[in-house]
Amino acid sequence: MRMQQPSTASFQFALCAVLALACLLAGCAALPDVRHLRERQSDPPIPTVVTSGGALPAQRSDTLLERLAQRAGPTDILARHIAAEEKISGRPLVAGNKVELLADGPQTMRAMREAIAAAHDHVNLETYIFDADEVGNALADLLIEKRRSGVVVNLIYDSVGALDTPREFFERMRAAGIAVLEYNPVNPLRARGRWELNRRDHRKILVVDGRVAFTGGVNISKVYGRSALSARARNTPHPDAQHAAWRDTHMRIEGPVVADFQRLFLDTWRRQTGHAPAMADYFPPLAAQGKALVRAIGSTPARGQHAVYETYISAFVHADRSIHLTTAYFVPDREVLRAMADAARRGVDVKIIFPSFTDVGMLLYAGRSFYEELLSAGIAVYERKSTMLHAKTAVIDGVWSTIGSTNLDMRSFLHNDEINAVVLSAEFAEKMEAQFRRDLQDSVRIDADAWQRRGVAQRLREWFVRLFAYWL
Repeated sequence: MRMQQPSTASFQFALCAVLALACLLAGCAALPDVRHLRERQSDPPIPTVVTSGGALPAQRSDTLLERLAQRAGPTDILARHIAAEEKISGRPLVAGNKVELLADGPQTMRAMREAIAAAHDHVNLETYIFDADEVGNALADLLIEKRRSGVVVNLIYDSVGALDTPREFFERMRAAGIAVLEYNPVNPLRARGRWELNRRDHRKILVVDGRVAFTGGVNISKVYGRSALSARARNTPHPDAQHAAWRDTHMRIEGPVVADFQRLFLDTWRRQTGHAPAMADYFPPLAAQGKALVRAIGSTPARGQHAVYETYISAFVHADRSIHLTTAYFVPDREVLRAMADAARRGVDVKIIFPSFTDVGMLLYAGRSFYEELLSAGIAVYERKSTMLHAKTAVIDGVWSTIGSTNLDMRSFLHNDEINAVVLSAEFAEKMEAQFRRDLQDSVRIDADAWQRRGVAQRLREWFVRLFAYWL
């Protein structure tokens, strides 16, 4: 959970205390039993693949899987995983999509602004953080301009994520005719129905005219105003989260699956308000735009939906050759750790890139408290230098990729509404792998022997922060 400025230790402990009290009053949440996901499926059902024209026949679905399996390994293993993922998410794979990797903040913000500027009917934006800085003000000005030109604009922002953003910032947009929704207000007097401080909307979704969608880890903030891939950012000595460029990953999507991202946005709006947003052409006909198979997966723990968590476990269990992860915050449960360790022990190349510094110091030490267990299982652990790593990505077996808002931590799994896009495409996976290799070049590998020799003070700090894992 990120605030506008790097949090002090005292504030972090105070926040944990408040969330702990809220948990005790409301009852602690629990993750689902996933023991059934530990074993690879035998005799899997044929996965459902749909296009703009409807579901594909089984024979055509098999042909698509065979093409993918040429890169991913045995067809049956890929089919088992895809079938398991479909059962978890309740959503089919959608064919005919064009996906673009956005591996830098300025690139992402530029692509989003271009899409919004071209809007003719509506703009639906859902974000955790919307800062009132130069990046946020520029985007707010653009949204106001589009609304004044007759475009319907709906905005959802999270109350905790925008805790430091003045209310006047959002009132200016409301006054211009933008429909603005504050998700689960921190102030209980503004709560709609039950007050749930610990339930946050961590999703990042932008849908323009129902035809193009964006999702990933990028919030609306000036930390994305500088390139994290430039030579200057990569060679900055002794950076900190407040002044460093942020390395994050987003994606742009066109094609039939955009309708699923639209449904997730509209569902959140209805759950929070009890009604639909203003009338617009939210679901125009969508023709094929590319060849990628994409699945939109939303998690809503308050409704007992933990699809992204279960999907990650299934993906790790069915991995055959490689698991390459980047994660900003790492506080997993035992099942995620088990699935990753088991994969490494059966010979899968498991590599994880963590940040070397962060905006929430407690989370840095919480993540490091797991290094010893990861290293002992044969997992290669790296820390990204120079830039603030905020990406939440995975690429598995050179064909299965995911980008989204979900961190590999208890907050994302248990408390937050999250969104991930899963892409089955060898071409897109190669782009993901190329970016992973670039991040590796700017990372330091953690040596197991050297890590064992770290000081007592650091061990105690890691142990103590781990006590707060549920609320971090």
